[in-house]
Amino acid sequence: MEERIGPCEKERLFSIVTVTYNASKVIYPTLESVRRQLSDDYEYVVVDGASTDDTLDCVRASGIKPLRIVSEPDKGLYDAMNKGIKLARGKYLIFLNAGDSFAGDDVLSRLADKARSGEYDILYGQTQLVDDDRHVIGPRHLTAPDRLTADSFKHGMVVCHQAFVVRRSIAPQFDLRYRFSADYEWCIRCLLLSKGNGYVGPLPIIDFLTTTEGTTERNHRASLKERFKIMCHYYGTMPTVFRHLSFIPRYMKEKRRKERALKNEK
Repeated sequence: MEERIGPCEKERLFSIVTVTYNASKVIYPTLESVRRQLSDDYEYVVVDGASTDDTLDCVRASGIKPLRIVSEPDKGLYDAMNKGIKLARGKYLIFLNAGDSFAGDDVLSRLADKARSGEYDILYGQTQLVDDDRHVIGPRHLTAPDRLTADSFKHGMVVCHQAFVVRRSIAPQFDLRYRFSADYEWCIRCLLLSKGNGYVGPLPIIDFLTTTEGTTERNHRASLKERFKIMCHYYGTMPTVFRHLSFIPRYMKEKRRKERALKNEK
């Protein structure tokens, strides 16, 4: 059953969707970053997987309005994100993971400046990494290009889905055949459907919470296999194989960065 807090009738420019499950330990910075946005032209949609901790109490106490909550069992992250697409009523979709946050109070304002022009189906920007204390570790290892096309994703997830804002009218459902990389495939399909993409600028728009033993890390190998399969489908098998040879130095550099971060934590 859907729970509503505050007036939800008016169509907003943005639907911010956060998927949660027992996220009370990490969700406060996410909620606070939404609440502090200078622009209020949004609705906040929380799709919860029937949490057993205090997640929903945190959401209700956040003071965010308008707020819509649905809490029920789901079939995983991307199934929950599909529910978010169906629930959303804003013109543009923003998926903001529990634990991640907007990189500043003016992020929605900057996005709105381009969204209101009507020129763009997709808005996107940069992502920076933060630790559990919200200290900035540095930029994401892949940088969002000034011009984004479906071919840009030949080189990997050049824009993380949290910093990838899509006009709701063109947004497809996530393909549930992919358990760990459906967001990568979804971004490619969105770009193939889009008629114009707007780069928000060099300032980061998302703080991405990085952990050493999160879900992505535990399923890293399976995620890479899925992503390789997706690349072969969209870009051809042999070009994808040869392109992966050029990824090796990038992979080793990122591996060393993570090892240094782990060493510093100890």
